Amino acid sequence: MTHPTDNAPGPLSGHPVSRAAAPDPSHHQRGERGEGVPAMERVQSTTPTHVHVVGGGLAGLTAAITAAESGAQVTLYEGHRTLGGRARTADGPYRTNEGPHALYRGGPHWAWLARRELLGSVVSVPPREGLRFRFRRAGELRRVPPVALLRLARRAARTAPVDADFRSWAAGQVGDEGARAAAHFAATALFHHDPGALSARFVQERLRRLASLPPEAHYPAGGWARLVDRMAGHARRLGVAVETGARVDTRTLGELARTGPVVVATSLDAARVLLDDPSLTWESGRTILVDLALRTRRGDAFVVSDLDGPGWVERFTAQDPGLAPAGEQLLQGQFPIGPDARRAEGTARAEELLDLGFPGWRQRTTWRTEALADGRTGAVDRPGTTWRDRPSVIRGDGIFLAGDQVAAPGLLSETSFTSGIEAALLAVKAAGRRSGPGDGPSAEPGSGPGSGQPTTQPSPSRG
Repeated sequence: MTHPTDNAPGPLSGHPVSRAAAPDPSHHQRGERGEGVPAMERVQSTTPTHVHVVGGGLAGLTAAITAAESGAQVTLYEGHRTLGGRARTADGPYRTNEGPHALYRGGPHWAWLARRELLGSVVSVPPREGLRFRFRRAGELRRVPPVALLRLARRAARTAPVDADFRSWAAGQVGDEGARAAAHFAATALFHHDPGALSARFVQERLRRLASLPPEAHYPAGGWARLVDRMAGHARRLGVAVETGARVDTRTLGELARTGPVVVATSLDAARVLLDDPSLTWESGRTILVDLALRTRRGDAFVVSDLDGPGWVERFTAQDPGLAPAGEQLLQGQFPIGPDARRAEGTARAEELLDLGFPGWRQRTTWRTEALADGRTGAVDRPGTTWRDRPSVIRGDGIFLAGDQVAAPGLLSETSFTSGIEAALLAVKAAGRRSGPGDGPSAEPGSGPGSGQPTTQPSPSRG
């Protein structure tokens, strides 16, 4: 298990941060899924500018690459010894990620990575393993989901209202039982204990992508660390200075901000402390992450999705056998629990699902670990809110925010990606304004990301 970057607490001395309102979203182009992507990928700078990036996860690496491609001098600071944030892959014989991870082909970062030849080897689920997808329903293991769930998954996300909760809206479409099953199935992309209480539009967008055929989900071969390494290598080739083991506190942040714009690409909790900004809050999930290795047995399930309650366990060696030693298989699962629930409740539900899908798993277990992910599983939107209502990328005084709980669209890590691009482009423009008239980026003032004005340049990022 890995943990997000944390920064030392303390007030931001001598560097006030404005509580800026969320920028106008018109600079995002929108697809049928309702998921926008930044309308520009680079703003070319005509003179050298310095942009600082705090945090070396997916958001920070994306921001650093984007700023460097725009001509800026970039320094990236990561508090840990290794890059990746929550995309780190554990060392050792069992190459686990922090919870079940997948790279969605329909997402904007797929095309962005592919154009830069950073995708590398990605694997999909072998068709034979896809036939071993199982569902728990009414306490029993089943081979097919309810027809009502499949019917609902075909509904376009735009038909689901933002202001209604998913449970009520879905019940009106396919009945209470189908709505409950769909909410619990969608929980794998939400990490939330009560998906039915979230915005109908928010959940439906994710349900459609999870249930798409052919499946969107793909997996970086060897774990997400391989993807992180490729991104880091590309950043260095562009001239990005990468400093690991370099924790940035509030005093250091103020010093950096005096020499150039800063992209804060940490967890939202860490950013709230680092910027001394109590407005930096947004709801996330609370989930038990269960990883275990079993001796291989023919007939084990590939995935068991719990339709009686939110929960998911997946055999990741089905598509990438190298994640565990020969003769063993690696399972990762996530089981959301409520804010007051004990960890043991999630563990008990995990073991119930393992009993159904992996007979004799206790006697076959060769390794096991668990962790609680609390508030670090990405943003969730309540009825009446969308991604536009989350904390703004623009924080004022040359500070910009990136991560998976900020005002940017996308599914899970896609939000880190889109906000990383957005924050970097805004930082490059801000650096150009510091350089004086005529010395800044070539983009017209008042256009492009964060400006509140639509850009005339089409997006190359549409997935």
